[in-house]
Parts: sequence; structure tokens; C-alpha cells
Amino acid sequence: MTLDSIAYQSFIYMSLLFTILLGLGVLVVIIIYIIDVKQKQHTIRRNYPVIGRFRYWFEHLGEFFRQYFFAMDREELPFNRAERSWVYRAAKDVNRTIAFGSTRDLTEPGTVLFMNSAFPTLEEDITVADPLVIGEGCSTPYHAKSFFNISGMSFGALSKPAIQALSKGAAKAGCWLNTGEGGLSQYHLEGGCDLVMQIGTAKYGVRDEHGKLSDEKLKKLAQLDQIKMFEVKLSQGAKPGKGGILPAHKVTEEISEIRGIPVGQASISPNGHPEIKSPEQLLEFINHIRRVTGKPVGFKAVIGDALWLLQLFERIREQGEASAPDFITIDSADGGTGAAPQPLMDYMGLTIKESLPWVVNALEEYKLRQRIKVIVSGKLITPSRVAWALCVGADFVVSGRGFMFALGCIQAMQCNKNTCPTGVTTHDKKLQKGLVPMNKAERVANYHHAIEHDVGMIAHSCGVSDPRKLNHSHIRVVQQNGYSIPVKEL
Repeated sequence: MTLDSIAYQSFIYMSLLFTILLGLGVLVVIIIYIIDVKQKQHTIRRNYPVIGRFRYWFEHLGEFFRQYFFAMDREELPFNRAERSWVYRAAKDVNRTIAFGSTRDLTEPGTVLFMNSAFPTLEEDITVADPLVIGEGCSTPYHAKSFFNISGMSFGALSKPAIQALSKGAAKAGCWLNTGEGGLSQYHLEGGCDLVMQIGTAKYGVRDEHGKLSDEKLKKLAQLDQIKMFEVKLSQGAKPGKGGILPAHKVTEEISEIRGIPVGQASISPNGHPEIKSPEQLLEFINHIRRVTGKPVGFKAVIGDALWLLQLFERIREQGEASAPDFITIDSADGGTGAAPQPLMDYMGLTIKESLPWVVNALEEYKLRQRIKVIVSGKLITPSRVAWALCVGADFVVSGRGFMFALGCIQAMQCNKNTCPTGVTTHDKKLQKGLVPMNKAERVANYHHAIEHDVGMIAHSCGVSDPRKLNHSHIRVVQQNGYSIPVKEL
């Protein structure tokens, strides 16, 4: 057979293959056309068969195109590119400096400005603060080393390798890791870090067969040296007034065993604790857990209606300081990493911009500021935001999404599904393989170190030797006219 005949034969085969593929393509289009015309659910597809499908495809891709091509560095929500970029660089321990001036509008109303001192703290004057004690009256108080820690994120909402990386990273960093309301797993423990055991409304990890609080399980947990404190969760930033939501497709056999719920059935926590319906009952619940465990106990809440908190402080005044919670965790209405109804995520509760100063002032008014430590969370992922919280009166700052970014989160907005592309919030083994716990643990520790270092840098520029010495006098807030005023005047 000559070369010409071989070439001709190949051409015939290729033409035949192309004709078959073209025919199949036309057949597929015809089938899709018939399906679209006959279906009654989607108006666009019924009126514009086949091509109408592109609308949904473009809508899906638009979210990603906006993030990478169209949004400016300071435009995106919930976290813009400048914020995420800083966290990524910090986690990778690479250069965090920028050039040619800030891209931030420093005259926008609400902008916080730190007041630099004419005589900044010199290196030889820098001090390292002693650990801050939480629960001094407890038989086992907690000496907390770091002012920056990891917020509550459950195993279930987060994947196994994500929890492993956070546990190992927290141990390297010397900070605590909050378990979230999903109960204690072996993955929380394996890194050897300090843990805060959260007790949600469903009592996962501390419930008996009837779903009530189990003193026996509390005692067992209290025997673990890694568990330093217990946090009663009343509400959270993603969904104030509603309990936790773990979609059915994320309830695996392992998670069902830890939580004591059926496999493949959505985990919907009650929107409140049946035992807690008043400030008096909240104090009783906290003091009961403290008596059983001997460890510090506090509560977490988003501040909305504030009358109950004043009533709580009144009851403490009547019963004595010993009855007070050891800490209060204030969550911001714009917080939250998990699944939540949009009306609650968008409109319910106060942000920490309002609630943190109010709570600190109320504690001072009732002379409880020294007794009750203040922990705060809610979009505090950069040094400036953390330093602001310390200035306003927080003793500790906790972050969830900041540490998720350190793990590799790209803000794909898939947390409520099982499709997280970085393996952080999915139980799909194929997607989890990209998240290597030992590698990401280093990034968690790097990010924590960068926050502590850069918050210290802000503090030293303000003329104080330690971040915990930051106060109201070190910040001003820009007003509508573009000029700033001291935060105390607000």
C-alpha cells in the first residue's frame, strides 16, 4: 500500500469519525431541545431551549470571575482580596510588605486609625506579657498564653484533615482551639493543643440518651488535661436565634457516632437550651458545669436585645462575683463559617463594632470587668482588626475564617455543601487529599505568629510595650465629614 493510499484511507476514517461525532452532537442538542421545551420548571429554558442553559452556567461562573478578574482589591465581601492576600502571605511566611502607598481609602466613614506615638517603644523596652488567667476561683484555672486563638468550628462542618491541621498548628503556636458544638473528636486531641469544649444547644459530646446534659460525660471530659475551659453556646454570628445546621450529606458514620445522631440525617440543633430560659437559669447552668468540672465556664452569644445581659449582671451583683461566668465570648452578626438561613445571616443581631464596646462598658459599670474576661470574634483576621478589638477592651480575639484561609480556603462559598475545592469543609476523600495536615499545621502556626508579631508592631508604634496595653486612647474613627474623632466620643 502506497503512502497516498494510506493518507486517503486515514482521511476517510477521520471524515467518518467527524460525521458520527457531529451527528451525535446534533442528536444531543435535539434531545436537550425537546427536554427544555417540555419541562415546566424553568421559564428561561422553556422559552429559549438549549441556549437558555448558558444563563445558569454563566451565573455559576460569575462568582469566580468576579473574584479573580473584576472585583478590586478592597471590594469583595465577606473578605476582600487584600485581606485574604495578607493571610495567605502570613501563612506561607513570605514577605508581607507592600509598596507605593495604601489602596485603602483612609477618609471613608468608620475607618479606624491608630495613633502613633512620637516616642515609639524601642526593642529593648518590649515586654512579653504573662499568661492571662481565666477562672481564678476555679480549682483548675486556665493560664492562657496567647491573645489570639482559634474559634469554634466543629468536626463535621470542617473535615478530618482540617481539624488535624488546626490541632497540630495550635499546639505549635501555643494557642487554644475551640471544638465547636459538634463534640470532641480524636482529631482535636491528636495535636496536643489546648482545647475549649463548646456545649451547643444539642449538647453533642456531653448528652445522655435523652439529649440532656450528662454530668458523667462532663466529668470524663474534665479529666482530660487538654480541655481547659467549657463554653456554653447560646447563639452564633452566622445565625443568631437558630441552632447549628449540618446538612445531611455531611453526616458521615464517624460524625454520627461522635454526635449520637443517625447517618445521613441533617443535624439541626435546637435554637436554644431547654434548661436556659432566663438570666437566672443561665447562671445556674454555668455554675453547675463549673462545680462538676472544676474548670472555667463561660458563654458565647451574639448581642441583640441587651436587656437580658443587664439582668444577668444584676443577678451576679446579688449573688456575688463567684457566681459570674469566667468569660463571655461576643460573636459578631457578620461572623459564621457554616450553613445558615440568609435572613438571619444578613439581618439578625449586632456586629462587634457596636456590641463589643457596649459589653465592655456594661461590665465596667457593674464592676465586673476584672472578674469576667471578654473574648470576641467576627471577621477579625488581620492585625489591624485584632488590634482594634484589644483597644476597645477585648482580652482575647478568636478567629475561624482567618485560620480557614491559613488552611488554604479560597472563599469558594461552598461551606454549606460537600464540594469545598480545598478540602477544608468537605468529607469527599478526593477533595480532602489536597489538604495535607502536617503541611497546613505549619501554615496555621505561621499565621498565628504573624498576627501576634504585627499586632505587637502596631502596639509598639503606639508607644506601649505589649499589645494588651492598647486602649481607647490609641484609636480614632473617621466621621462623615472625613475627619476623625477619638473613639471615646462615640
